[in-house]
Amino acid sequence: MEQSARRARARDLGIVIGEFAPGPLDAITDVPGVRVGHATVRRLPDVHSGVTAVVPGAVAPHAPLPAGVFTGNGYGKLIGTTQLAELGTLETPVLLTSTLSAFRVADALVGWMLERPGCADVRSLNPVVGECNDGFLSDIRARPVREEHVRAALDRASGGPVAEGCVGAGTGTGALGFKAGIGTSSRTTDLGGRRCTAGALVQANFGGTLRVLGRTVTPRSLGLAGAPGPAAETGSCMIVVATDAPLDARQLTRLARRAVFALARTGAAYSHGSGDYALALTTRPEPGAPVADTELSPLFEAVLDAVEEAVLNSLLAATTTTGRGGHTLPALPADRLLDVLAGRYPR
Repeated sequence: MEQSARRARARDLGIVIGEFAPGPLDAITDVPGVRVGHATVRRLPDVHSGVTAVVPGAVAPHAPLPAGVFTGNGYGKLIGTTQLAELGTLETPVLLTSTLSAFRVADALVGWMLERPGCADVRSLNPVVGECNDGFLSDIRARPVREEHVRAALDRASGGPVAEGCVGAGTGTGALGFKAGIGTSSRTTDLGGRRCTAGALVQANFGGTLRVLGRTVTPRSLGLAGAPGPAAETGSCMIVVATDAPLDARQLTRLARRAVFALARTGAAYSHGSGDYALALTTRPEPGAPVADTELSPLFEAVLDAVEEAVLNSLLAATTTTGRGGHTLPALPADRLLDVLAGRYPR
């Protein structure tokens, strides 16, 4: 898997969200069968973009997985939404990228899928591609993400630790006044008498005012005041939630709804120009009845916690980036954040 320079994650700093324990990696890849791959496209100073692939097992048109989707604010492009919502099934990996590259990425995903074993007779499939607008830092009109990048992300997808921050689809994104990018986290919980894992991966690019453990944090409050960032009313967040709990599509839609709700904990504004989407899938479609709805509350809470921590990880992993037109987004400095949480900053 493509790697980015390792920076401290939320838990490394003692920032613990909720009471549920994370999986071994505290990542979406803690869910059995889920792999993640990135391809980063960076041509300094004007291009900071890429593509991220979330690949759940051998998902394909002949082996779909139950899935649900929820739109918080629909100012965005989530290709494949209508069929996914209609049928409640996912037929392809989920790809994330830059807004104007989303359509090329979808076409490349179709080509890659048609080459998979068992797809020789496939005449229809539903590619699922989400996007965020990285145009503040990157030359979005160049549409720099190409077929070779899509194939690289898919072919590199693996289990294990997930690179976060300025990598893949998060290379040029920013959130809550800071440089952000890709972030991930996971939680384990008991559900219907069995141990289950839920993992979240975010492409964070949304507006609002950052809140960490109830404290408001802004670039200015940390002494990072400078040139303004993107307009506060713009931005988006794409969230992918995976679980090994036996859920049906309706229940997964409920899970996706909580994932979007979780952004409010971090200070999301859900503005007019925001595209806030969550897709939830299960890797374990089993015959028989799904878990009873009355038993879902622990899983809902686990997803709320995982998404909140994933957003924090996306911020903490990112590095200060200067891009197109000299625009700069500052990294969230871990030392000053800890001072704020301890009441030591500003001095």
